[in-house]
Amino acid sequence: MAAATNGRAGQRPHSVWLTERPPLRRKAEQPAGLGLDKIIAATVRLLDAEGLAKFSMRRLAADLGVTAMSLYWYVDTKDDLLERAVDAVAGEIDLPDPADESADWRDQLRGLAGAYRDMLLRHPWAARLLGDFINIGPHSTAFSNTTVRVMARTGLDPERTSGALASLFQFVYGYATIRGLHEARCRASGVSLDAYFRQVMAVLSDRPEFAETLELSSRAGHAIGDADAVAMLDRDFAFALDLQIAGIEAMRARQDAEKLQETGD
Repeated sequence: MAAATNGRAGQRPHSVWLTERPPLRRKAEQPAGLGLDKIIAATVRLLDAEGLAKFSMRRLAADLGVTAMSLYWYVDTKDDLLERAVDAVAGEIDLPDPADESADWRDQLRGLAGAYRDMLLRHPWAARLLGDFINIGPHSTAFSNTTVRVMARTGLDPERTSGALASLFQFVYGYATIRGLHEARCRASGVSLDAYFRQVMAVLSDRPEFAETLELSSRAGHAIGDADAVAMLDRDFAFALDLQIAGIEAMRARQDAEKLQETGD
């Protein structure tokens, strides 16, 4: 996961998970029924509905029917709340049992990658926050630990595992982020993803410099008038994910061959 200093170059990264906060003490002016879990859930709901740019503590307080100052009984800053929110949605990812020897590590990695992509598509704002915070909350840590343990079962040496994880999950992050931006543009324009792709293809069809791209898209089914854009994107993702898995297998085979050669020498 990405690390950030929140603009404070030269200082240790800030994180709500590294900050000691005294226990809450009930005071008369605290709204009844308000709690941290409720605040985080409302934050996620607002971010899903309106996006990160429109989010504010004042807007959140209005949604909860409380004053903005009452939120600060539970969090010190808006960043602290956003960091908790991005960890909360990381908790939506189903985690396999990495100790299950009967499970195929390839299937487990595919499951983790697909669940990570789906979480990012459900919550497009999370992609930005994953780059803003160091992501060491309990759910993010559980996800990271699981991916490390599953990757260890591939047979790659520990010094190659980090690069393999980066290749796989940065691919998923990039794919989901770009697709999420396309879907956000479609929602803002009031058109479907299918209609958006048809508009793009129609524009490019009049440009000879894009002839090769259009030919490939046509062969792949992207330029068909009644094509299902989501189905095509899912198909491309599945194939790209297979390439990632195949790459891990190929690198493990190369590693094993190198070890055999060293032993023979």
